[in-house]
Amino acid sequence: MRVVMFGYQTWGHRTLQALLDSEHDVVTVVTHPASEHAYEKIWSDSVADLAAAHGVPVVIRNRPDDEELLELLKQADPDIIVANNWRTWIPPRVYGLPRHGTLNVHDSLLPKYAGFSPIIWALINGEPEVGVTAHLMDEELDAGDIVLQQAVAVGPTDTATDLFHRTVDLIAPVTIGALDLIASGQTEFTKQDRSQATFFHKRAEDDIRIDWNWPAEDLHRLVRAQSAPYPPAFTYHRGKRLEILAAVVSEARYGGTPGRVFYREGDGVVIVAGADARTGRNHGLAVTRVRTESGEELPATEYFRSMGGYLTPRP
Repeated sequence: MRVVMFGYQTWGHRTLQALLDSEHDVVTVVTHPASEHAYEKIWSDSVADLAAAHGVPVVIRNRPDDEELLELLKQADPDIIVANNWRTWIPPRVYGLPRHGTLNVHDSLLPKYAGFSPIIWALINGEPEVGVTAHLMDEELDAGDIVLQQAVAVGPTDTATDLFHRTVDLIAPVTIGALDLIASGQTEFTKQDRSQATFFHKRAEDDIRIDWNWPAEDLHRLVRAQSAPYPPAFTYHRGKRLEILAAVVSEARYGGTPGRVFYREGDGVVIVAGADARTGRNHGLAVTRVRTESGEELPATEYFRSMGGYLTPRP
């Protein structure tokens, strides 16, 4: 099939590479300009560079809604558009242009976790698995019929970085498998159960600020979700920002006030956690590695020279 690809960052790069390695013919690539947004500088393999290296025409757009682009797409005469990690709305006159419409590849198990940063949100929420979905685009974001979907399990110590690498490896088989089904003439695919749909926004500074009223288990997942190269979860100690790089849920249960720097346990320092920590029924978060405001990274047992005091969400 003749394919126009819309994509950005490593997700788009992997999609384009899969298409270039397939029997399908990539006739045009549309991608975004480089961004200074913190999350868009991560996993930022260039779709434009890959396309240019293979002699594929490249169009740079923030939004695909101008007449010039529409005319270019008409001239490309695609059988299908394939999109992955396209960051803005694609209008109906674009996604409906090809003979087979537009196949969107999304890194979640739709209908859950539509929108942005699905792996991070899924890990924070304790989902047992994550994955990749290829679906046909319609007027509602990430809501069209599912053509193909594959999942991977989330382990008890997995970070968002671990899950990124596992899910990005699913892009090629899911994308090409879905295209093969469409090319074979199949037209009936799986309807999404919209009663199960969830939609998530982009991650920002407040989303990585630690709230010690959260249970320790949730905080442990937040720290894992903000693994390098993502911005780490942070708190404040004595008025200065403190990044939490690694932590585990404490073995013992600790009572008191959320945020209290309480006790050395194993290789960590336990911080009291949970809105009902006063009951003494909660585990704490045993912080094992931190980074200071000055950039010094060290074990928590070296940073916290004495117990007592509090970690707070703001200075």
